[in-house]
Amino acid sequence: MAAVEATQDHRRALTLVAQILAVAGAYYLAGRLGLLRQLTVEGAVFTPIWPPTGVALAALLFLGLRVWPGIALGVLLVVASITPLRPTVIGTVVGNTAAPVCAYLMLRRVGFRPAMNRLRDGLALVFLGALGAMLISSTTGAGLLVLTDKIAPGSFWAVWLGWWVGDAMGVLIITPALILVGRLHLPLRLTRWPEALALLLAVCCLVPLAAYSTLSLMFLVYPLLIWAALRFQLVGSVLCALAASVLITVAATDETGAFQGLSHVQVMIKLQAFNGSMALTALLLSAVITEQQNTRRSVQRACQELAEVLEHLTATDAPQERSPTQDEGPARPDR
Repeated sequence: MAAVEATQDHRRALTLVAQILAVAGAYYLAGRLGLLRQLTVEGAVFTPIWPPTGVALAALLFLGLRVWPGIALGVLLVVASITPLRPTVIGTVVGNTAAPVCAYLMLRRVGFRPAMNRLRDGLALVFLGALGAMLISSTTGAGLLVLTDKIAPGSFWAVWLGWWVGDAMGVLIITPALILVGRLHLPLRLTRWPEALALLLAVCCLVPLAAYSTLSLMFLVYPLLIWAALRFQLVGSVLCALAASVLITVAATDETGAFQGLSHVQVMIKLQAFNGSMALTALLLSAVITEQQNTRRSVQRACQELAEVLEHLTATDAPQERSPTQDEGPARPDR
């Protein structure tokens, strides 16, 4: 018996180590992907969307708090790939690890469901997981840059804002996409494939036009988001928001289209305002629509059950047909 328990403990330990290494590898790959597009504000370089924060929170939601060392190791690997390791790296590792961990703990505290089929789930992910918890990483990162004299103290708030919004966008855009991938079941059953193809075609045509047109047509993305949320709920809105965010970010970092001729600070403000409002629209609108549909289905099921109960009661209380002998009573003898 002891040998069996030892073997099971050994397997659990190996599984945990494998999960931690997988999280670290995914964090590192997401970090390298995020570093492909950068903006420079007040002498500091940051990414408009930092995918590792979304990867870290999704890993915690799927695997639990025990994989937090994988996040710390991933942060260390990303930092080591772009700058020599110094003692101040410890602060960066702590801040970037604590932010998704705090996001996970707060989401658990409020009963967050990864399915995000309730409005409260969308609100929790936006205000607790993204906007709230990412204050930790942005404050730690910008503060370390000031303390190490890499930026002037007067540049703290501009750098802090860019760092905070980049980390928050990673949660708002990447985490829902990874949740959808984790819930994906094959084979896919797409009952409205003609409409899905039409939506895909519209996204492929209008989003590049909005991203690279000098007429500032980025508002064209919002009708697509509304269409995707109304007809395909979270799946459609998240994928549409992801595609739009990537293309708009590429245009912004290339300083083309609607971002042509703007300063770096103006590019940051315009890009982050668009990405933030788009992510909020996609998550909250799809959550509201999904919740309403679930409520309608619950009401329909309750009505159907009530109709079945009434039908059963009616059949039970119906007067039984009496026999002729019972109706006529006992026969009287002739006088």
